[in-house]
Amino acid sequence: MFCPISLMDFIRVIKKEEKFYVKKIEQMTEELVQRVIPNEYEMVDVEYVKEAGEMYLRILIDKDGGMTIDDCVELSGIIGSELDKKDYIKDAYNLEISSPGLDRTLKKDRDFVREKGKDVEVKLFKKDDNYGKEFVAVLEGLDENGSVVFRIDDNLVAFDKKEIAKINLYLEF
Repeated sequence: MFCPISLMDFIRVIKKEEKFYVKKIEQMTEELVQRVIPNEYEMVDVEYVKEAGEMYLRILIDKDGGMTIDDCVELSGIIGSELDKKDYIKDAYNLEISSPGLDRTLKKDRDFVREKGKDVEVKLFKKDDNYGKEFVAVLEGLDENGSVVFRIDDNLVAFDKKEIAKINLYLEF
């Protein structure tokens, strides 16, 4: 028996499969990178994204004292060689190895622990009645529920991670 599916339902299924595929590539790459990079480096994040019609596998790595271009070149060779051996990414892509930068984005629990006490710029998905959609605060870490805790003026404020669009280290010039 034929079961018709609407175009919108078909597109939703395809987008869900693409999202799963991207997350799987990011997860596999994160595991690979953690296994092959020398101990003095920290794998910060992996993104597999489409930009200007091309796919990019962007790997952010850091080390004490900061990354140099030579570090990125060395790690690009190590990681690129391993990716070629494993060959689990079927699309053509550009490999980018770089530093997360001074205003690095905080995403993982370990980021919230490491950067505790630092000023951060917070962007929420929806405007908060007290603090607006964007504000600068001191990062206090995570609470027992996994919410991100900030100090704003003299107040401790917690936001669920699902409410937060982006958190970056704040740089004042």
